[in-house]
Amino acid sequence: MRIIKPSCQILWPGTRDVILKRIERSGRVAYRSEDRITKESASAFVKKIVINGHHSVLEHVSVSVEATTDRGISHEIVRHRIAAYTQESTRACDYQKEKFKGQIDVVLPSFFWELKKNDPRFEIWLDAMKYAEGAYLGLRLRGVPPEVARSVLPTCLRTKIFITYDLREWMHFFSLRAVRAAHPDMQIIARSLLKKFQTKLPEIFGEA
Repeated sequence: MRIIKPSCQILWPGTRDVILKRIERSGRVAYRSEDRITKESASAFVKKIVINGHHSVLEHVSVSVEATTDRGISHEIVRHRIAAYTQESTRACDYQKEKFKGQIDVVLPSFFWELKKNDPRFEIWLDAMKYAEGAYLGLRLRGVPPEVARSVLPTCLRTKIFITYDLREWMHFFSLRAVRAAHPDMQIIARSLLKKFQTKLPEIFGEA
């Protein structure tokens, strides 16, 4: 069994300049002000439409993220609409195979990150993970198919999920998931992503 922490990677649809110019081009149709487009006009235009609440224009650009997280957090992520998702399948993936090194990966809950070594609470969690892995592999060795054996896998099983939202939905996602009311492990993913969005597109997501 391997214990890991969550991570994410953003697949931008172009440079910052390309993204802003595409938003400006679509937005100016509303005002028929295409003649006012210059090499430097996109940033100010996008900032203005965001301030004015004209967020529908942001739907013309989508950004994809590949996230590694646990199944519990991924269940929350897929509640967001409108979106596209592709997630690692526990029916199609057989964790006893060499491809997965005959083991499962689990994501360490952030609650345990700062605990001292040999903390009994962590030991309880670790024992449960080992038992779940043993049960899964035991079922597979006895011919139980992956789609049935997966029923004993834990919520913190590592999963990869490919997420695509338009920029308006990313704004909505961060408004719900990068705040203190969100699950602590969701906050780790959401805040990490938000900082990267702020660095890339401060006109839309604010300063990092």
